[in-house]
Amino acid sequence: MRRWWSWRLPALVAAVAVTAASCTGGDGIEAEEPAASSTSRATSTTNPATTAAATSTTAVPPSTSTSTTAAPPTTTAPPAPLQGLSLETVATGLHQPTAMASAPNDPRLFVTERTGMIRVIDQANGLRPEPFLDLTDRVGSSGIEQGLLGLAFHPDFAVNGRLFAYYVTTEMHRRLSEFTVGSDGEAADPASERVLFDHAQPPGSVDIRHYGGMVLFGPEGLLYVSLGDGADASGQGQNTDTPFAAVLRIDVDSGDPYAIPPGNPFAGGGAPELWAYGLRNPWRFAIDPVEQLMYVADVGQDAWEEVNVVPLDGGGANFGWPDTEGSACFLKSDCDLDDYTLPVLEYDHSQGCSITGGVVYRGAAIPELQGQYFYADWCGMWVRSFRYTAEGATDEMDWSEDLPESGQVNAFGTDASGEMYLANFDGVVAKIVPVR
Repeated sequence: MRRWWSWRLPALVAAVAVTAASCTGGDGIEAEEPAASSTSRATSTTNPATTAAATSTTAVPPSTSTSTTAAPPTTTAPPAPLQGLSLETVATGLHQPTAMASAPNDPRLFVTERTGMIRVIDQANGLRPEPFLDLTDRVGSSGIEQGLLGLAFHPDFAVNGRLFAYYVTTEMHRRLSEFTVGSDGEAADPASERVLFDHAQPPGSVDIRHYGGMVLFGPEGLLYVSLGDGADASGQGQNTDTPFAAVLRIDVDSGDPYAIPPGNPFAGGGAPELWAYGLRNPWRFAIDPVEQLMYVADVGQDAWEEVNVVPLDGGGANFGWPDTEGSACFLKSDCDLDDYTLPVLEYDHSQGCSITGGVVYRGAAIPELQGQYFYADWCGMWVRSFRYTAEGATDEMDWSEDLPESGQVNAFGTDASGEMYLANFDGVVAKIVPVR
């Protein structure tokens, strides 16, 4: 059954601020004014109402007994046909949530607020009033792209109580820190902070923006972190000697404060943490452990928003910024596109202006959408998805009619069972559920 609610639109000044921050200028590069955002939606290429529901059958192994009596097969009844999707509110009243995370085999959903709180959504009781971790005394959040931006739980969190947070400090540095839970296991201890890195804006920065902010463990147990170009595109985007404009990969279980995985492409020269580069502001990326793929959504400047997909064993990818924007030459007008890893999907600024990268669905409630990557646009206020195959982005879907109240999506997330959630600028967290 659908559950709908009314969300107020954020103040116009906030929309103008994020549009300016995400889409124009701020890189030391003069750019044309982007086309006005449009809320018109592209037509879906697949009708979810006609998608056949999969039937799950549990096979019975051959019997080794001499008996001629065979056990009957066990069959799971297929779900009713999928008619579409809906949103089910799980929490309201958060202050500009920026990221969501879950710990392995833990029913709780953790949400970061831009001003420095980590909050807990309990399946039984909803949003807990007390924070899981309060970092407001050290988080700088004066700009819309600043604040507490990322959170990841160690794969062995249930045993070691370790978690990792990425935030902008009051000095406007980008910091990655480790924390541990207190003795009761119900909250993390702010005094347990161990700083892994702390980087000021690059020397050529022209603004206090483009911090990136995603933190995520891969299936091999390594930690991936995204950093934007620090509003210094020409100095950082194609520079493999710095950690900016990149996705980093580190080993938090070795070294001091961490070790460099031996497979990192620049471990022998350049910034050793670097795993992939050539990104403007990779606000959110996702890892699909089933297909061993990383999906990196990069916020564009002048004309294009993009999603890049690379295998986890394919370190060293150069996504092109600022030589390219999307799959077009940008700062380097005579660029050779064969020199870069081009996006598998892009859209122009007539459809939106700031992509919010999402997640690959691997839950059980919507088997028809297994493997679909969901993403949104902050200005266009829509949610879309596609399936990545050897042919590129396929089965593209626009969920605008199903999810009209999604609002300005700041982040997607999944719980420990793989079900999807979104959080918007107005402080609402909602679960994406099937309509059958």
